Amino acid sequence: MPVIRAISNVAKQALLAPACGCQPLTVTIRNISFSPRQVTSGSDASFHSVSFSETDHPKVLITGGLGQLGVGLAKLLRNRFGKNNVILSDIRKPPSNVFHSGPFIYSDILDYKNLREIVVNNRITWLVHYSALLSAVGEANVALARAVNITGLHNILDIAAEHGLRLFVPSTIGAFGPTSPRNPTPDLCVQRPRTIYGVSKVHAELMGEYYHHRYGLDFRCLRYPGIISADSQPGGGTTDYAVQIFHDAVKTGKFECNLKPDTRLPMMYIDDCLRATLEVMETPVESLSMRTYNINAMSFAPEELANEVQKQLPDLQVTYEIDSVRQAIADSWPMNFDDSNARNDWGWKHDYDLPELVQTMLNFIGSDSRIAQAN
Repeated sequence: MPVIRAISNVAKQALLAPACGCQPLTVTIRNISFSPRQVTSGSDASFHSVSFSETDHPKVLITGGLGQLGVGLAKLLRNRFGKNNVILSDIRKPPSNVFHSGPFIYSDILDYKNLREIVVNNRITWLVHYSALLSAVGEANVALARAVNITGLHNILDIAAEHGLRLFVPSTIGAFGPTSPRNPTPDLCVQRPRTIYGVSKVHAELMGEYYHHRYGLDFRCLRYPGIISADSQPGGGTTDYAVQIFHDAVKTGKFECNLKPDTRLPMMYIDDCLRATLEVMETPVESLSMRTYNINAMSFAPEELANEVQKQLPDLQVTYEIDSVRQAIADSWPMNFDDSNARNDWGWKHDYDLPELVQTMLNFIGSDSRIAQAN
């Protein structure tokens, strides 16, 4: 680069100058780092992800850490890498159990300077970017979804590239649209979603791949199906009915579904989802044939889920009050994911099928009294 060449020439001239009894000239060359915000020429950009020896542990930052997945992933990663090596962040006040379980800091992904300081001051090497507005919530506030899901992503990409981080950004079944093949949906096909959430996730997939090819950023992405977990409340997603049914079944014995009974969508229990995230992050780079993978475990419709729950709780009453917005979204999404590339490239394999999912959710939520009565 011109700056380095100029300093090099000065040093060379000093070394070749006649001896004069003067003190030798010392030239200090500082390491110069670049951000994609500063780089205009391809020849000036050279970013590489951090590689870890078997004795090293990554230092992980999780954005949007108080959502459905962040707390669970932090627990998994802390068990593996150590409590202090995983930092949860969000703009909300954490509950006391989360605050005392490990490092937590305030982080606004729209504040580029603050994000940069966090990465530098904590020597972050992995970044898991969970901050996003989900499908139904995003449609209710497109401007906010655009800011969080797109502008926030740009901040994350630039900082990850500048500091050589390994970056994980989740994608979703919502990244596909009504013209995509639905049963099954392969990794590579027409996408063209019709929600701001889906559009922002396609944008994230493509920008991540672009930064990988342009700057060498170690970008990794999984398209999550609907994720079902018992220890978090539904957060505004179209697949949230599959979480709500368990809470309602235990608390009231009545559930009103906002999707049609035959609306089939791919789903996954949270433990499988978190394990897949860790596995793809730890996979050697040479094993990855692509940067964005589908992952799947099962596909079911609301009526199938309800029938399985009623095997444990026969008195559960299920009714349907269709939400036109969520139904339109679900009708544009895949019915089943083809995740053969993930299974072939890095050995992805799910553990939970539908019966195991239902039993686990009911046990976790604390349905022992109702199940005991049913039995």
